[in-house]
Amino acid sequence: MIKTLIATSLIFSSFSTLANLNTPLTPEELRIEKASQAMPAVLSAFASEVNQFEQQFKSLSSYVQAVDAVNDYSKRLWFSAKKRIATTQNLDDRALYWARLQSSKIIRTTKPAFSLSTAQQTVLLTLLENGSRGRTDLSYSQNTTKKILLTGFDPFLLDRNINQSNPSGVAALLLDGQVINYKGISAEINTVMVPVRYEDFDQGIIESLLAPYYALNKVDMVVTVSMGRKDFDLERFPGKRRSVTAPDNANIVYGGTKTAPLIPSLNDRPLPGTEFVEFSLPVSAMLNAKGPFAINDNHHVITLKKDFEPSSFDELKEATAVRGGGGGYLSNEISYRSIRLRNQLNSDIPTGHIHTPRIAQFEPETEAKIVKQIQAMLERSLVAL
Repeated sequence: MIKTLIATSLIFSSFSTLANLNTPLTPEELRIEKASQAMPAVLSAFASEVNQFEQQFKSLSSYVQAVDAVNDYSKRLWFSAKKRIATTQNLDDRALYWARLQSSKIIRTTKPAFSLSTAQQTVLLTLLENGSRGRTDLSYSQNTTKKILLTGFDPFLLDRNINQSNPSGVAALLLDGQVINYKGISAEINTVMVPVRYEDFDQGIIESLLAPYYALNKVDMVVTVSMGRKDFDLERFPGKRRSVTAPDNANIVYGGTKTAPLIPSLNDRPLPGTEFVEFSLPVSAMLNAKGPFAINDNHHVITLKKDFEPSSFDELKEATAVRGGGGGYLSNEISYRSIRLRNQLNSDIPTGHIHTPRIAQFEPETEAKIVKQIQAMLERSLVAL
């Protein structure tokens, strides 16, 4: 992947102006100051690592050195975040999110000691994203019976609550690399942290992540996770369209509404596929997982004609989606995209979405219970995979 990124940057670098060191910060990076004031301990959790990276970046003498440095640093950031949350039992996903933004700000605004084109800067930012989100750590090294791939999300709606956490992100950090067992069956879990940004979805981040697994049937289950409602919902019928006015983390409002839901893009073309898809999770087994929260097999959808709970997928074949089981935002969309891709590639890997109970900003004790029950669902599922 690194060689491909370098080659791409070299192709375009001669046509690109040198990276503007006054590059405007992204909306996410612009929140750093407010976040530092609201929760200084969270923003300083990786202060040593971030400061060392900044000094290193300033001292680099070539683009090739920068590629190696950012690649190594991004991986260390991911491993450090996993170690921190596991060893301290401080169930906080926010430190990694804000450290990543502090690091991207350094790449975007620091003048290096070498010429850096806009294309090359983009490559460095991509390396930071991939490494610090676990995408370069997706290897199954344990001798287990099964393999599970799970995704979590960044915190979101931060202009409402700058100190918001996301239980799905906590789950991704805690469960990555773990081995679970149930009735003599073992499984290794690998995880990835997904950004809450429409543009990344439109450019195929989910498809590029999952296509190799579906094409080769390389894992035994794909589970996407996000924060949702009161209890756990297993979202049976994800919908294709966006229909909420809530912004993403880049402050983009896509424009879809309840009366005029919009089709997302995939690499600058309309996302193909049916209006709804159906999950293939081992739902009967997962519903038996014990914990403090109810687990629902959620059939609820909204179409342009009605709001109802179809008993079968056949009832949705002529419908236009407004909201799938997961809503009309990116939590629904990651489920739709993963299932659509699975079906397109004729994979038989069980795939679906878990919506976790909602938390108010940061509730580590509740998040611990949520992750424990997610693990119980995954364990129960093993007998059906």
